[in-house]
Amino acid sequence: MDGLQVSFWVIAMLVVLALAFDFMNGIHDAANSIATVVSTGVLKPQHAVLFAAFFNVVAIAIFQLKVAATVGKGIVEPGIVDHHVVFGALVGAIAWNVVTWLYGIPSSSSHALIGGIVGSVIAKAGITALIGAGIWKTVAFIFVSPLLGFLLGSLMMVLVAWIFRRTTPLRVDKWFRRLQLVSAGLYSLGHGGNDAQKTIGIIWMLLIATGYSQVGDKMPPSWVIWCCYVAIGMGTMFGGWRIVKTMGQKITKLKPVGGFCAESGGALTLFFATMLGVPVSTTHTITGAIVGVGSTKRASAVR
Repeated sequence: MDGLQVSFWVIAMLVVLALAFDFMNGIHDAANSIATVVSTGVLKPQHAVLFAAFFNVVAIAIFQLKVAATVGKGIVEPGIVDHHVVFGALVGAIAWNVVTWLYGIPSSSSHALIGGIVGSVIAKAGITALIGAGIWKTVAFIFVSPLLGFLLGSLMMVLVAWIFRRTTPLRVDKWFRRLQLVSAGLYSLGHGGNDAQKTIGIIWMLLIATGYSQVGDKMPPSWVIWCCYVAIGMGTMFGGWRIVKTMGQKITKLKPVGGFCAESGGALTLFFATMLGVPVSTTHTITGAIVGVGSTKRASAVR
């Protein structure tokens, strides 16, 4: 009885640690959702984080749990994961998030978590315990997602510039201040839909390893899904002010039309990756889209 009781509390503490990572993911990546809409002056920071957090949670009703399935069952061979592996993965990812948040570096929480899982598994059972298809799919999108964000962001900027070529700048600015609310909402949906599922996946991995869930289950318990979406939404509400400055001002200066194109290009990329079940970096995606928008002016507009 004591062994079962200890086991339960160990699992409970690891679930809390995973939710803490999810919460920190929201804090760390809040800038991705709100940087453009804040830097263009469409929303004040305190309103923007509430706006983004709302759509983070709404994503629960939009996306299937394909990313969670990739993280939970597509990275590591069944039977290898235990509570030590999960603990190592979470501590490594949280430590990296804290360092990059303190220094205002827009890094990938997603790849920090995947890297933590891979490192823990290799330390325990070697490289043969990893599932190649899941790893390579994730690694490929480290490069694909920012490039796709860049391409879509730049194409949308060119398209918008052509469509509104005979419209006065003042009227364009007025329209896109409203439209940017739509694009920011879509990007926050994509952010919540992809990032919350990574934590769902690692908790699902833990529950499978400890017998509280089965490998053949199509979905994790509903409490896991709700807790993870709410945790990332709460984290977003606290914001990531250090990284907002980098994302919104230091890469390139944006107007509402540019913010709309960057967010729309980033959102489309996230929707595409989530439908494929690929865990991607929302940070790299929106950075690529912002750079794409800036590059349509001139190369020197991008720092």
